[in-house]
Amino acid sequence: MSFFSEPIETMDRGDLDALVDERIRYTVKFAAEHSPFYRTWFRTNSIDPSKIREHEDLRDLPVISSRTIRERQPPEVEEFEFKSVDWPEVFTVHETSGTSGTPKSFFLTWEDWNRYAEKYARAFVSQNFTSADRVVVCASYGMNVGANTMTLAAQRIGMTIIPIGRCTFPVSLMTKYRPSGIVGSVFKLLRLARRMESEGLDPKASSIQRLVAGGESFADESRAYLEEVWGVPAYNTYGSTEGTMCGECYEKTGLHVPEDLVHLDLYNPTLDNFATDDDCGRIVLTTLLPPGSKTGTLLLNYDTEDTTVVTSRDRCPCGRTHLRIMLPQREAETVWVAGSPFNRVDIEQSVFQRENMEHLTGEYEAFLYGDAGKTTLQVSMECLDTSLCERELVAENFLKRFLRHQPRLSEARHDGTFEIRFNFTKPGGLEFYRMTGRPKRLVDRR
Repeated sequence: MSFFSEPIETMDRGDLDALVDERIRYTVKFAAEHSPFYRTWFRTNSIDPSKIREHEDLRDLPVISSRTIRERQPPEVEEFEFKSVDWPEVFTVHETSGTSGTPKSFFLTWEDWNRYAEKYARAFVSQNFTSADRVVVCASYGMNVGANTMTLAAQRIGMTIIPIGRCTFPVSLMTKYRPSGIVGSVFKLLRLARRMESEGLDPKASSIQRLVAGGESFADESRAYLEEVWGVPAYNTYGSTEGTMCGECYEKTGLHVPEDLVHLDLYNPTLDNFATDDDCGRIVLTTLLPPGSKTGTLLLNYDTEDTTVVTSRDRCPCGRTHLRIMLPQREAETVWVAGSPFNRVDIEQSVFQRENMEHLTGEYEAFLYGDAGKTTLQVSMECLDTSLCERELVAENFLKRFLRHQPRLSEARHDGTFEIRFNFTKPGGLEFYRMTGRPKRLVDRR
């Protein structure tokens, strides 16, 4: 077994809980003294910060959202009310993508960067990366923090980073530098594999020993197919500008949450109380600061709008004791039909049925339409060769998987109020290829 910070990563649950509570007390005190937003909120709501002693007490504080942050920054107000240090202490400024509105601004000190790097370094080491590895990073370098954080984490481990940024790099790079790992989304890695095969290079015969598929949630079926194509394990990471950075270890028993650096609570749908470990809940994050440290942007009870389930709080077979969660899903990628919810990942796992992959590239998109009391789900899938694609087989496999645990949708389909249509395209024929930005694979057009 190998660890990046073994004493912390293997700390007994009782000691870890005590450490978390200590850091909650310090973080709330820091918020009251340095965060304009929280200083005002505590005063307005007659909250004594010193009464927040442990994680259960966080329920007495507001759950904030992306909207809260946007409303507390220019041009809505004069100052950035979540910025908790003076400008000379800000090392970098970052913005979220702003896909759902005005970008949110975040401010990182050098201390913040070191804590972010610590989280990713732990994940890399838990996935068996060492100083001998050369890793291609297929994530954008810029206002987002992911690629830069991975690069800084690699420096801490001693790894070599090949900072490509995009997965459209020349295939010759694979033979020139012989990287041992690649970080990128499932679809970027599948496209790269197809390009390699078209140029006579078998991904299984390449120098790659492991993949890290981060950046978005994915289905177990698509991960399994990715591993089959490359012949190596693929691990998951879950990160955000807000500082999440959870990583799956080589045991693949859930993503480890770095509990000493970020506190993760799961809340019920109404956000008024904690969810149980057995229930799916909304991820609500709290920055955790070691006593004496600072942060550029401090968040208490931040609603990520992602959902997950706690898989275990017991010691992992890898030796780590921090809690593990399932791969989170974006609530914005969940839709409701006939009183039943389904997510983009439900579409994806239905596409990636193993028999289907003899005919499909894996690229897909789905659209919901509504008219006169009827809802239509149109699923478009990209074929390897439209003339050879067994469309009826693919459609049948999709329907079996998609409707397996959806009795309400099955009933609505039989009574004619819900219809599923299929569209098969040649490579490059999907609608998202004509759009800019990250593909939206489930779009509600009702």
